[in-house]
Amino acid sequence: MIHLEAIEKHFAGPRPRVVLRDVRLDVGPGEMVAIRGESGSGKSTLLNIIAGLERPDSGAVNVGGLALDTLDDDALTAFRRTQVGFVFQAFHVLPYLTVAQNVALPLTLAGQRDAAVRTRVMAMLESVGLADRAGSPPRELSGGELQRVAIARALVHRPAIVLADEPTGNLDPDSAAGVITLLRERMAAEGACGVLVTHSVEAAQRADRMFTLRSGTLALAAP
Repeated sequence: MIHLEAIEKHFAGPRPRVVLRDVRLDVGPGEMVAIRGESGSGKSTLLNIIAGLERPDSGAVNVGGLALDTLDDDALTAFRRTQVGFVFQAFHVLPYLTVAQNVALPLTLAGQRDAAVRTRVMAMLESVGLADRAGSPPRELSGGELQRVAIARALVHRPAIVLADEPTGNLDPDSAAGVITLLRERMAAEGACGVLVTHSVEAAQRADRMFTLRSGTLALAAP
């Protein structure tokens, strides 16, 4: 589903540096891989390249059979709306929407507003244990519950890939373990593959494979 070939990314400026150096990665259907690295190591840049939010200086990015380097900005936006689910550290739920309305956002942005949307949203909330909070405002939820809302929102439109950027960074250890377990279960149920970037060894060890990103180089970590 995800194929990265010889990805290079450089940042110019007063102190130019290599962010990604000859990065190669393949992620198969239903697989989750984790990438660990220090702050500033390029983890988020790599996620942005997979999502088509940034373009590499060289190399090839293929996601779900699409060569991202051949797509213009409009096509990349359409790709993200239909093929990518995002889970962030800060949850990014909208405070003025209910839980159900937040989960429905990817479908709403795609122009879907019929009864099937509500059915799909409620099914996703049921799957993450929050069906009874559908009408609640986000301020009434705990951090762990908010991240479950984010997982439901990331998967509601049945994306091919899920990109998770430090999804447990704001959670206590028990909630963090539950969120990663839930994310894996829901990805498997929906047939999505995923890339998780994290500082947490515990979170990374729940992935199928773990990589480290250091000095721009991606390497498979020992099990």
